[in-house]
This record gives sequence, structure tokens and C-alpha cells, in this order.
Amino acid sequence: SSPTIEPESRMTRIAAILLAAATLAGCIFHDRRSFGSVIDDQNLELSIIDSINRDKELALKNHVEVVVYNGVVLLIGRTSTAELSARAEQVAMGYQGVRRVVNEIEVGPRIDVGDTTSDKVLSTWVKTGLADIVGIKGFDPTRVNVTTEAGVVYLMGLVTQEEAERVVEIARATPGVQRVVRVFEYTD
Repeated sequence: SSPTIEPESRMTRIAAILLAAATLAGCIFHDRRSFGSVIDDQNLELSIIDSINRDKELALKNHVEVVVYNGVVLLIGRTSTAELSARAEQVAMGYQGVRRVVNEIEVGPRIDVGDTTSDKVLSTWVKTGLADIVGIKGFDPTRVNVTTEAGVVYLMGLVTQEEAERVVEIARATPGVQRVVRVFEYTD
């Protein structure tokens, strides 16, 4: 069952969802998920992040990021112990609508801000490279979620096998990428 939500927190969450809906409205026509699924994913992501941040032991000296795509929750970052990584996974699994949790949290020291900036640059380079994919009918690079943590690129989305292979090929060829992890769901 889901944790109890305080009224103030509920209003903040509703405002965030409405803002996300307005932002997503322009992109939804390219997404293979339904509009409702996109909103559900945003709500799940915000809820899981909120629960992790309310857990003082998880929030202090640990770094956990949450990405949700089509009900699949990707957990990345670093925790000081394996038990804290497992606790973050349990938090994510506790929400209705979560179909699967992929826990890629590493145990180790928190990464610094410089590494986080490098990761954002890597994600941008990979996303830019996806625009060069031609010859696959109907491919739209905006359908691929690219998230990078410590040089590891995580790829999510609803894609065909052919699309996945080309996306992975481009991600691997991007300078600075240490490893590529597929968290795709396939349409064929």
C-alpha cells in the first residue's frame, strides 16, 4: 500500500503534475506511451523521490535518483551500504502502478558535483547522437530516455529491437561513456 500523503504534500504534488502535464503536452504526440501513462510515470517518480527523501538515513550522505518509464522504475546513484540500496528498492516497489524495479544503485561514496555535471553532458551528447539515426522508419529519438550516472548510460523507452541496437551503438560510441545499460521494453 502507498504511504499516507499529507494535504500540503498532496497539493504540491498536484501542482507538479499539472506543470508536468502542460510541459509534456507538446511532446506526447511523439511518445509511444498514452498520455495517462506519461502522467502516471511522473506521479510515481515524484512519489518515490518524496518517500526516499523523507527517509533521513537514505537522504543523508547518499545519492539516489529515480527515473520512471512505462511503470518501470530505474534506481541509480550511490548509497553507503547494500541495505540502504535495498531499502530504496523496497520503497519503489511499494507503489501501485510499479511494474518492475531495476536497481542499479552502487554501494560507495557519494559522487561529487563535477561528476554530475559530466554525466549531464554525456547524456546530452548521446541524445544529440540519436538525431543522426536514419533509415529506421518511424524512429523518433525523443522516445528514448537517456540518463547517465558516473559515466554509465541508462537507456529506457518503448522501442523496436532494431531501434534499440542503433541507440546502444550510438551510446557506446559516445566519448566518455563507460558502459551502457538497456532498460528498454520492446514493441516487437
